Amino acid sequence: MKHLTKLLMVVALLGVYGSAQSKDTDIGKEKAAAICAACHGPDGISSNPMWPNLAAQKKDYIIKQLKAFRDGTRSDPVMSPMAKPLTDADIENLAAHYSSLKCK
Repeated sequence: MKHLTKLLMVVALLGVYGSAQSKDTDIGKEKAAAICAACHGPDGISSNPMWPNLAAQKKDYIIKQLKAFRDGTRSDPVMSPMAKPLTDADIENLAAHYSSLKCK
């Protein structure tokens, strides 16, 4: 019985985590469409070699880079002002979205 209770708790936690992750990805997709897609493409694949593909990048890498642009430890004339208004939640959601995409 103890094992069944533990198993049910794990399944419940995975369900909560999975739905929260999906929500983060959905929110990130909306934010990306509004502020990132013009340069990085609607699916995170840039049509311009000057701008990197974001699809399938690692979540932690995206978070680190966006925070660096936002906080001024990394500077770029285009990215710095784009990242400046982003909250930590915005950055987490964008990273969840882009890391969930596949590079085609």
